[in-house]
Amino acid sequence: MTARRRIRVSIEAWPLVRPFTISRGSETVVSVVLVECRDGGFTGRGEATPYGRYDETPESVVAAIESARDVIERADRPSAAGAGLRGAAANAVDCALIDLACKQQSKRAWDLLGLPAPRALPTTVTISLDTPANMAAQAKAMPFSTLVKVKLGAPAGDLDRVRAVRGAVPRARIICDANEGWSVSQLEAYAPILRDLGVELIEQPLPANSDDALAMLDLPIPICADESCHTAADVDRIAARYDAVNIKLDKAGGLTGALALVAAARRRDMIVMVGCMLGTSLAMAPGLIAAQGAEFVDLDGPLALTRDRDLHLVYRDGMVLPPDRELWG
Repeated sequence: MTARRRIRVSIEAWPLVRPFTISRGSETVVSVVLVECRDGGFTGRGEATPYGRYDETPESVVAAIESARDVIERADRPSAAGAGLRGAAANAVDCALIDLACKQQSKRAWDLLGLPAPRALPTTVTISLDTPANMAAQAKAMPFSTLVKVKLGAPAGDLDRVRAVRGAVPRARIICDANEGWSVSQLEAYAPILRDLGVELIEQPLPANSDDALAMLDLPIPICADESCHTAADVDRIAARYDAVNIKLDKAGGLTGALALVAAARRRDMIVMVGCMLGTSLAMAPGLIAAQGAEFVDLDGPLALTRDRDLHLVYRDGMVLPPDRELWG
């Protein structure tokens, strides 16, 4: 058959307001992969952020998508999974194909997928790992502070960091993310103190390859899997270790995979968090669809950028509003 559908893949660089630091390192610019899928005068777009922790680079993600170009452009019902893609590559393609179908059929994404119309959701604002004083200053400078995510995982001083943030935003809800940076002994020592500081969730405290110890711990705060859980296929394996799962489209393989992961987590009575990598509103928009009903929403990626896309999500009073059709879906 003659292909009508065409894809265009590009890498974009988006500078950050300030260096973004976690336990594994720091960055000042986020590189995203943009997929544009054109068919019959319509164009669908999807954005993904490759992550080195998962052996991805912008170039490797572009190469993976290019290797699947023929399937994507020629299949009667193309899909990221059908093209053999995973991770960030699958996310960019999956979201571009959904956006394209919405435009071709004059439907919104939730109607296309048989979901209720989305509502505005409260989202975290993330505080980058730094000294306690600098993290307190970040907290005070936030545009809103209803729900705060505190990056931790340094060799020492993490409790002082949380105390400083708590002092800066005494009424905020707080979750903590150690990004695999703690040991079992640190987790056991920190958890009761963090509970007393009002921390509601601890994200990925232990390295993913040594988190089996969690099944034997009785901790006073729910523990959330991030690096330990990518897709719905991981849920049965990690359910005895974790109380919650952080669902990111870049791990799950797009909105399609994220919705499957939400369903798998709910079947195991796990707390659902929908999160993000750094990126623009184009990446956050499909995440907002997956996040409907989630106990925690972490879709603040654009707030870390010096600028967003011309068409962008609206963040207002701690809430992120559903996307306009011109942005996505």
